Amino acid sequence: MVLFRCNNCGNEFSTKHKVCPKCGTPVPRYNPTIRITVTYWGSRIRRTVKCNVTTAKQIEAEIKLKLVRGETIADHRSFIKLKDFVRREYLRYSQENKSLHTYAREKGAINAWLLPLFGHKPLHEISQLDVEKLKREMTEAGRSPRSIQYTITILRNILNRADDLGYKVPQRDPTKKVKIPKADNRRVRFLTYQEAEALLEEIKKHSQQTYEICFLALYTGMRAGEIFNLTWQDIDFKNRLIHIKDTKNRENRVAYMTDELVELLQARKKRLGRSKTTKDQLVFQNNKGKKISKVSHTFFRAVNALGLNNFITDNRDKVVFHTLRHTFASWLAMSGVPIYTIKELMGHKSIEMTERYSHLAPDTKRQAVEMVFNSNNNVLRIKDRKQEGGA
Repeated sequence: MVLFRCNNCGNEFSTKHKVCPKCGTPVPRYNPTIRITVTYWGSRIRRTVKCNVTTAKQIEAEIKLKLVRGETIADHRSFIKLKDFVRREYLRYSQENKSLHTYAREKGAINAWLLPLFGHKPLHEISQLDVEKLKREMTEAGRSPRSIQYTITILRNILNRADDLGYKVPQRDPTKKVKIPKADNRRVRFLTYQEAEALLEEIKKHSQQTYEICFLALYTGMRAGEIFNLTWQDIDFKNRLIHIKDTKNRENRVAYMTDELVELLQARKKRLGRSKTTKDQLVFQNNKGKKISKVSHTFFRAVNALGLNNFITDNRDKVVFHTLRHTFASWLAMSGVPIYTIKELMGHKSIEMTERYSHLAPDTKRQAVEMVFNSNNNVLRIKDRKQEGGA
């Protein structure tokens, strides 16, 4: 059973309510207090957690499964070392609930940093000093601020997960007050029209599918994952739209097809035939007819063949697949498209993410002033006003 617990009066009530029926206190929008109760063959386990309802139900299901299997259920008096919790619980949870790429990254960071530094320590003994040590050693090893931040976030996730499952953890989050130097890792490189044309031509020599994927990214600003998820029912030839679902920020959006893009996708559909272009089938598939998991090496070989990354050491300036998305936005900005429109086309969650392209826009402020106050308009100039005043 999963119930909300009121932070004001302690009343427990159904998760269908938005306010406490007893005192009228609203349920917090983020991480409300939830009471989980599981009973199985005389065994009764209760947990109080702060998370969303979906996560609470997952915890309830895990507790039930452990009771059925006859496994020991941890309570808040249970101590466990970091290395034991990671191997028994966290890595399995990460593998089952996160993408393969994220799981691999988390596992790598855990094995490289967290386990060697304090894998032997009980979870509840991990302190801010331990986290500061982690930060210091990663900095001395030349790791970027972003990598340090990511590793500390994994540690926080581990402690939160342990707390949800009833293990003893530090009373205060040891990662909260550790200051991480901020770094701007955003890529700034975009292609010129000549570079883009040369790149597409080079790719087309070796792989028609990779060429079409890159063409789509360049002409719509879609991310690789969004392209790999496309099915034929997402392609609206009649209205010249592409419906983009399951985006990075979890908000659906549409992309607009140009004449060239319509022609390219229609030719692809005709080439593949009816059996491979039903509504539920992926537009782009790997050799086994499954979803593509990563960008083809053909792209990177073409970049190298053209020397686009020669003598470039800063990763932010290197041409990668995501550069096609940046190029799409940059070309829009250079053509005078309003920043808010670019934000919507890119699917950015906030306008701040789009403002990186504002420096590429024409000098619209100067143009606005000159349009109103230049001598060709019927606006009274200051000089004329002075003359009239003198008369």
